[in-house]
Amino acid sequence: MYELTGVSKHYTRGKDTVRALDDVDLTIADGDRLVIQGPTGGGKSTLLQMLGALDRPTSGRIVLDGTDLAALPEARLTRVRSENIGFVFQSFNLIPTLTAQENVETALVPLGVKAKQRRERAAEALASVGLAERLAHLPAEMSGGQQQRVAIARALVKRPKVLLADEPTGNLDESTRDEIMDVLDRLWKELGLTFVMVTHDSALARQAPRLATLRKGRITVRENAAT
Repeated sequence: MYELTGVSKHYTRGKDTVRALDDVDLTIADGDRLVIQGPTGGGKSTLLQMLGALDRPTSGRIVLDGTDLAALPEARLTRVRSENIGFVFQSFNLIPTLTAQENVETALVPLGVKAKQRRERAAEALASVGLAERLAHLPAEMSGGQQQRVAIARALVKRPKVLLADEPTGNLDESTRDEIMDVLDRLWKELGLTFVMVTHDSALARQAPRLATLRKGRITVRENAAT
């Protein structure tokens, strides 16, 4: 479970102070599926970075399973990210010279998983996203939707508790967007993940059980009655 209390993130630009997050309180239960929406510059990606232990707040507490991420030394933060949190980004972030299987295996290297187990787990993860026949393909030999499936497999191969996705369908057409969301929703349910996604897509936002809206660093959360 995440518990955010009084989380603020301020940046200085010249003489101005930018309040990316301003006194945010938020609870995300284990197994929750939360979508974050709002205008550009409203603080969405900043909040996701805080949840992913990629950045620290100016003030406030970010507690994950009883541990305040904001207070951890960098070495322990790195361990939390490696073991407990999977990331999926809009731009896929695959290594172009590595095959699909090798790209997925990279997530297991920091955990000290032996080579044979890495290969087995990467193949299993790629099969779970429908790419069992694409293990040896390079990113350039795959469509955008297939590359995003590889990125999802890479995020989940380490068996995290949390999946964070920043505009995961932003580079995809509508049909492929729906396919990717079907994969993400299925894996969320099957694996019991806590799933938090940033999106500009209102159609996707309406499908989420909970919707958080960020405007000028302030957050409001509501339940989606249609789900």
